[in-house]
Amino acid sequence: MSLNANRTKLAALTRELWSRWDYTRDVWNDAKRVEFQQRYLEELRGAIDNACAAIEALDKVITKVRNDCE
Repeated sequence: MSLNANRTKLAALTRELWSRWDYTRDVWNDAKRVEFQQRYLEELRGAIDNACAAIEALDKVITKVRNDCE
């Protein structure tokens, strides 16, 4: 599986996670939910965004290396 395919899969799984979180947020509405979201999910969102950007950059470098070696 290519890096780009993995990035696409990660993005799709992230969209699914946020969709499920939206449902959970509707039924879990207290201070612990807010704490959980701030403590874990907001940090996770940033980490996933950074990972997707890094994967995309790495995929470009690998593609350039492959092209240069041909």
